[in-house]
Amino acid sequence: MKQLTCFLIWLFLLKAPAFEIPTNGLPEFAEYGNLVELAPGKFQFVPDNRRYQRSLSEEESGERMEDVDQVTLYSYKVQSMITSRTANTIIQSKLVNNSPQPQNVVFDVQIPKGAFITNFSMTVDGTTFTSTIKEKTVGRALYSQARAKGKTAGLVRSRALDMENFKTEVNIRPGAKVQFELHYQEVKWRKLGSYEHRLHLQPGRLAKHLEVDVWIVEPQGMRFLHVPDTFEGHFDGVPVISKGPQKAHVSFRPTVAQQRKCSNCSETAVDGELVVMYDVNREEKAGELEVFNGYFVHFFAPENLDPIPKNILFVIDVSGSMWGIKMKQTVEAMKTILDDLRAEDQFSVVDFNHNVRSWRNDLVSATKTQIADAKRYIEKIQPSGGTNINEALLRAIFILNEANNLGLLDPNSVSLIILVSDGDPTVGELKLSKIQKNVKQNIQDNISLFSLGIGFDVDYDFLKRLSNDNRGIAQRIYGNQDTSSQLKKFYNQVSTPLLRNVQFSYPHPSVTDVTQNSFPNYFGGSEIVVAGKFDPDKLQQIQSIITATSANTDLVLETLAQMDDLEDFLSKDKHADPNFTRKLWAYLTINQLLAERSLAPTAATKRKITKTILQMSLEHHIVTPLTSMLIENAAGDERMLADAPPQDVSCCSGALYYGSKVAPGSIPSWANPSGMSPTAQSLVAGPPVEATPPSHVIRVENDPHFIIYLPKNQKNICFNIDSEPGKILNLISDPESGILVNGQLIGAKKPQDGKLSTYFGKLGFYFQSEDMKIEVSTDNITLSHGSHTSILSWSDTARIVNSRQVLVLVSVKKEKAVTLTLDKEMSFSILLHRVWKKHPVNVDFLGIYIPPTNKFSPKAHGLIGKFMHEPKIYISNKRPGKDPKKPEAIMEVKGQKLIVTRGLQKDYRTDIVFGTDVPCWFVHNSGKGFIDGYYKDYFVPQLYSFLKRP
Repeated sequence: MKQLTCFLIWLFLLKAPAFEIPTNGLPEFAEYGNLVELAPGKFQFVPDNRRYQRSLSEEESGERMEDVDQVTLYSYKVQSMITSRTANTIIQSKLVNNSPQPQNVVFDVQIPKGAFITNFSMTVDGTTFTSTIKEKTVGRALYSQARAKGKTAGLVRSRALDMENFKTEVNIRPGAKVQFELHYQEVKWRKLGSYEHRLHLQPGRLAKHLEVDVWIVEPQGMRFLHVPDTFEGHFDGVPVISKGPQKAHVSFRPTVAQQRKCSNCSETAVDGELVVMYDVNREEKAGELEVFNGYFVHFFAPENLDPIPKNILFVIDVSGSMWGIKMKQTVEAMKTILDDLRAEDQFSVVDFNHNVRSWRNDLVSATKTQIADAKRYIEKIQPSGGTNINEALLRAIFILNEANNLGLLDPNSVSLIILVSDGDPTVGELKLSKIQKNVKQNIQDNISLFSLGIGFDVDYDFLKRLSNDNRGIAQRIYGNQDTSSQLKKFYNQVSTPLLRNVQFSYPHPSVTDVTQNSFPNYFGGSEIVVAGKFDPDKLQQIQSIITATSANTDLVLETLAQMDDLEDFLSKDKHADPNFTRKLWAYLTINQLLAERSLAPTAATKRKITKTILQMSLEHHIVTPLTSMLIENAAGDERMLADAPPQDVSCCSGALYYGSKVAPGSIPSWANPSGMSPTAQSLVAGPPVEATPPSHVIRVENDPHFIIYLPKNQKNICFNIDSEPGKILNLISDPESGILVNGQLIGAKKPQDGKLSTYFGKLGFYFQSEDMKIEVSTDNITLSHGSHTSILSWSDTARIVNSRQVLVLVSVKKEKAVTLTLDKEMSFSILLHRVWKKHPVNVDFLGIYIPPTNKFSPKAHGLIGKFMHEPKIYISNKRPGKDPKKPEAIMEVKGQKLIVTRGLQKDYRTDIVFGTDVPCWFVHNSGKGFIDGYYKDYFVPQLYSFLKRP
């Protein structure tokens, strides 16, 4: 009879209509109409009319949930919405107790380390429990007053890689239904050229409805998206990917049959990570400045920069605890890492147990011979003895300091120490605070210390404090068969320094509460993120200035962001989070404050920081080490408490950078152009299309019209050059002062009135004393300094200085102009003329403006250079011309009498579209008689060829 009763209950539940429980914020999923869908699991583009796979009904698929568990998982849903690297994830689970007995139901999910839990709710047999965030002691006091019976909740540190567990357990009566819903947020950090979003799927049993959706909205545009196979081919073809220019959707919805480990298995194969990898488009070196709702976020990840040489010390723990697999994996990783060093790098190896040894007592170049010798040395290491971290670090610091003091380091290089250890100190200095103090006192401020802690025996918090205090970060390495790849992956993240001394400035006083904005290094493949607040009533746009040093130049990068740039974009997408700027700012600020709290020098400072963290945690409703999540029913007589795990003092789990704060409006003195001459300053610091530019300049515009200003005569003399596309004209050739300017012609798309117009499409500048070549084209700006090359886009607003003495300064104003300033006294301004891309005739071209200067030698020549030393002219016999609006005259120059015509040319500095009129006397026949010789005499073979004079 009892068996029959159980069978009838089971049959009733099977046939009963699906129950509905409010989802507290989990919307129905819908696809974008304008996304391009990719072939399921294969990641290739397919036509737009493809649609998602439909979950088959039990009848259609031939499935039955015949393996009835005592607790049935009705649905398991996960939704992530990522807006500009800010991810909001909801995990929801609905279950029913089919057993005639009460059952314990567990909701156990893994979330990424560093993620903030923001909300949790559950409905148990019709009773809803909601969550609030309380200060820890307050939460515990309330919990003690009304502990829920048969219910527990908690957040615990997982020993799994970069994960934490949130676990809730409730006891429910027969036939009862329960729904759990957890919300958390995190920031996606760029590593090795991509962002990774990981969802740990662990339903624990077969789910009648299993739905995972990841929505990505990136205003910068999606460069690529990839979903690797992390389930060993079991779900081949199940993930469906749709990708548009600025958004993407990944759907993972296996049927019950697809979830089974095998065709007749009752266990689920859904037990692992769904990983989504992507990257965004980057046109501007100055980064993407996104502004919305009183907050801004600045993403900075420049590319196309030469690597900076590095001086690197590997400090390796070889104590007895490293014996076995850990040492074997470390040696394997080190051999690969040494092979990856560049020829311009310098390195050495320090290994330590109770003693400290060095492979070399000084830095050596990373030649093949030296690398091979270092690998042989590492292979012979036999772990034994204790752990003397203090002496090992001081030895490494001494080697770097000594090399620096002796002038053996490239002044443009980056110095790094990478410590690899699996345990606490057992020999020498044992007090961790003393070791931290010793390192801080001895290390120079141009050295960054990175710490890799292997396993769980090492005091990881100590390594984090040690690294954060010395311009680096710490990372836990899990001691297993994967140790080698973890070590290599971390090294790859820091192997390519592209910039050093990176500082973000936001000059307007209405910008406040800026997160860390000064960083010792920027590494290729990563991204620096800075956020802040502003008063939208006082500010319509935000200006940022980034200063940094690359392999061969000092950079000043500028950008402007308008208040309404994002509003329209975000409002049109229901999966975009309009609060992402606020959330990202809070995430960065709280994490950085937690790290600062662990390094606080005094108790008073620590209390002040603690108060701020607590206030922000409560305001933003997030669980931090100072708060607890109180979960209670509406009556308040049943409560659960979820505490955060022990404090993780590293900033921003997954981030590569721990920086510092400087005043948001401060700019390094070398980057401030105020010390320049008024002319140079106006060209560099002011807008490129200026309201009051210097009126008397030499200009070359349009196809091409030369306008030569003669200051002694106070007259403009004009001439045209009619030549062929591809020809290179010498404009200035001054071998004595080492200055060269050439221009290459491009042609219109087709002739007009029987004539093909030509324009300057590329200009080459060579400053011989600085060994610097600058090529300005309509596509980009390329700087070559010795063997180093830097490329700027017209999308950038930037200044590049090749030395702290500002000998050569390159200033780019976005899509408008480039200004080159030499030694503060000579400048060249290049205007970019953009035309409609589909114009049937016209093409993009360049104009050049040169203020008169006496800095050229008497031997300066060229179509412009010749007039830097003004010839004598005399204009007489003015009379009406054939065109009444264009009078004629006789111009006497160099013993010749030329007929010249009065006309108008254009200056585009104050109006880039229509220009302003410049009156001048026009010399016919390509300037014949005014220029020396014929215009073809000024052809040169290469863009950087000096003019050969007869």
